[in-house]
Amino acid sequence: MKHQGIDYRISLLRAAAFHGSSHQAVMVLQVLVPRQLRKFDIGRHRLQFIYQTLSAFSQANKPEWLAQIKSDAGYAKVAGVELTLLDCVRYLHRAAGINSVAQIVKDLGAKADPHRLARLANIYENSSVRRLGYLLELAGHARHAKVLEPFARKAKSLKPLDPAVKPLIASLAASKERNPKWMLVIDEPVEVIS
Repeated sequence: MKHQGIDYRISLLRAAAFHGSSHQAVMVLQVLVPRQLRKFDIGRHRLQFIYQTLSAFSQANKPEWLAQIKSDAGYAKVAGVELTLLDCVRYLHRAAGINSVAQIVKDLGAKADPHRLARLANIYENSSVRRLGYLLELAGHARHAKVLEPFARKAKSLKPLDPAVKPLIASLAASKERNPKWMLVIDEPVEVIS
């Protein structure tokens, strides 16, 4: 990445494993970048690039939100705990879905600094922050969830917990549980391993 002149950060499942949440074998190195790049393999390593808009990327990819991981080529940038949590919720389906993200939130939630989490949440979409707040509360990290409540109060409409879940019959969508505190429609049951 240095040779190409592209800024980056390792995030999602690999960053979660780096911080101590490793319930799944990470088969791919997921790298957030500010431009579109194709995935490729280097030997037995698979690299997947996830595009984040330049403005959001440049705000989030600051040294204060990053950590370092030792690699064969030196040190690489990896998302810090708070950034990993927000990235996983934002890129839910790249992080193996809602249940995988809920497990990551359960494992890493207590390690996050609530004030840093609240500051960093300003960079992300309100719906992603609300999803993270709901998952933190569900995992028993009430102090961390509480700092995200102001984002839910700003919400003007309900959003689905899992945006990819589409009911087969339109009338079934209205029967889903609603969480007015986080302004979310709980369209998918969340299961976390204890």
